[in-house]
Amino acid sequence: MRTLERIRAGQAEYWSPRMETMPREELADWQWRRLRHAVEHARRNSPFWRDRLPDGMRSLREYTERVPLLHKADLMAAQRQAPPYGTWPSADPALGVRYHQTSGTSGNPPLRTFDTARDWAWSVDLFCTALHGMGVRPGHRGMVAFGYSLFMGFWAMHYALERMGCLVVPSGGLDSKTRIRFLLEHRIEVLGCTPSYAMRLLETAREMGVDLAEEGNVQIILAGAEPRPESTTRAIAAGFGAQVFNAAGTTELGAVNMFQCRSGSCHIIERGVVDEVLDPDTGRPVGYGERGVRVSTGLGRESMQLFRHWTEDLVVRRPWHECDCGRTWDWYDGGILGRTDDMRKIRGVSVTPVMVEDVMRGFGEVSEFQTVLRTVRGLDTIVLRVEPRAGAATDPAGLRERIGAEVKRQIGIRPDVELVAPGGLPRFEIKAARFHDERAK
Repeated sequence: MRTLERIRAGQAEYWSPRMETMPREELADWQWRRLRHAVEHARRNSPFWRDRLPDGMRSLREYTERVPLLHKADLMAAQRQAPPYGTWPSADPALGVRYHQTSGTSGNPPLRTFDTARDWAWSVDLFCTALHGMGVRPGHRGMVAFGYSLFMGFWAMHYALERMGCLVVPSGGLDSKTRIRFLLEHRIEVLGCTPSYAMRLLETAREMGVDLAEEGNVQIILAGAEPRPESTTRAIAAGFGAQVFNAAGTTELGAVNMFQCRSGSCHIIERGVVDEVLDPDTGRPVGYGERGVRVSTGLGRESMQLFRHWTEDLVVRRPWHECDCGRTWDWYDGGILGRTDDMRKIRGVSVTPVMVEDVMRGFGEVSEFQTVLRTVRGLDTIVLRVEPRAGAATDPAGLRERIGAEVKRQIGIRPDVELVAPGGLPRFEIKAARFHDERAK
């Protein structure tokens, strides 16, 4: 019986059995063959890559030694040379069937990408690999709760659910209350959204008097697209009464490249990428168990190819055999732990958004928060703007004191805590923007 038929019959443990269980030595040979063809394609068709990729490389080791690291600024510079896509593409944009772009920040233009039909089929298949590994099966009912906009987000998840034989309830344009009603009415079993929006749905359900853990039917939640602490994962799991899984991808790569299996390990999808982990200061490779920056090379996209992309994502790589799911793909302990470009120094203390969120999730009477870095009387200061949960019995002075003391205990610096009225802080559907550095540059 063919693999897809076995999957639909509920008999296949893996979406791509051969690739997911291939011996490591054989996998490395397969990756190098794919990479060699990808390099040849890029050198032949992309002016940008023709200038960056050496000819005559004979091994993966030689590739990592000779090819320079790629930063987002390099792609933005290439885009400016010949908008909208610049000199980066390795295929004629006329072959594109999809367009996506990054969100753009601080007045900077977005990074624009397109995918050919083959690219999109590759991206959807990688997402099927991830969803199947989380336990999604044909016949499940799914909802992807995001805006279906130009941001790539969860687009591939929608198409992957369809390909797997799931019913998909489209929810773009719906408000949170309507999405809650659809979750209940359609007995949705699989939900895809960011961790921040999952928390927003739980808050909305409470306002509606709905207990999603008791009244809902969600069993699997893919909460991806932003780093989050384990405390947030626990809060989402308890609120929905569901298993919460992690996944990560990038617009630059055009596909998901990491997913969490049912054993809890965040596997690198090594049929789609070659990942390195490098020291953030020296750029040298680090070993298993050491924290570093994830550097990704794509193996399947023909339009906008990616070689040795410095993602800014902080990870700790673990060997495949430390997971009991049977896959031979290495994995990241805890998924994406944060980003190097999010890290800030406050009076000698390193502070990241994930660190602050981990503390704030311990206060059940807090519905939303915002971290602002300011210079107050000549000193760098953390200002925490905190919105108490509507209806929660709260002693304002006591809450400020407890939050300040806990941040000091866990992070090492005491913040100024400001309470705002219920509804006074923004909510987020895609990536949360709770961390603002207002200090003079």
